Amino acid sequence: MKEITPSMVKDLRERTGIGMGKCKEALVLAEGDIEKAIDNLRKAGMAAGLKKEGRETKEGLILTGSAKDVLVLVEANVETDFVAQNDRFKQFCQDVVDQALETKPTSLEELMKQPYSKDLSITLDQYRNLVIQTLGENIQVRKCDVVSKHPNSSYGIYSHMGGKLVVVVEVEGSSDQEQIAKEIGMHVAAENPEYLNREQIPPQVLAREEEIAKSQVQGKPENIVDKIVTGKINAFVDQVCLNSQKYVKDSSVTVQQFLEAEGKKLGKDLKIKCFWRWKVGQ
Repeated sequence: MKEITPSMVKDLRERTGIGMGKCKEALVLAEGDIEKAIDNLRKAGMAAGLKKEGRETKEGLILTGSAKDVLVLVEANVETDFVAQNDRFKQFCQDVVDQALETKPTSLEELMKQPYSKDLSITLDQYRNLVIQTLGENIQVRKCDVVSKHPNSSYGIYSHMGGKLVVVVEVEGSSDQEQIAKEIGMHVAAENPEYLNREQIPPQVLAREEEIAKSQVQGKPENIVDKIVTGKINAFVDQVCLNSQKYVKDSSVTVQQFLEAEGKKLGKDLKIKCFWRWKVGQ
């Protein structure tokens, strides 16, 4: 059998990210053939990964990536915050983002079935299983969103709590106002709006709020009931809609008024087109 040298073990470890002991075992079983050892580790990695698939994953990271024409958001989950802060896990997340930027998949399932760009002999999902074996925890890529950029929009990205909460805001009307979009993203992170404006609130949600409001004013004079209910509905809208919320940095104006004022300074008509607020596990 070919002699197993420390340099061979080191080489295998660098290529797989797996511990020295397991690398040496794999080389012994493969009789010194490093490529065969890699194949064996991959097979073992799949087996180990499957055993961990059922474990609950509540921690993780949300990463974003941006190219000229697209923006990508990816959430990957693990079992513990300790592993979520591991460089190997972070690199895995970054690799998933980079691949999504390059291939622009239409779904998460399509993305994970793709050949891994740094090693075409395995899929991205098989790469995930190798990382599972290395870190010893279940890893799940929970969701991926590929956003097509519009030429007359700016995209602000705000990451909070080390990537556990990420907000992306699209402001239309200019392609060079990322900072304004990011400032609104900070507001979204803090105030957690559910909708952009009143038009986006489902009718059944407004109907429920109206029913609750009416139940709270029973016994009031008929001539003021409608005014009270209308006031309560308007207050609800102001609470859950981004455009209507008081701007977190200046409560004298709403978010929409803040953006209108900034647009007036620039001579541009700025509007929030949409936003994404992702929090790990939600």
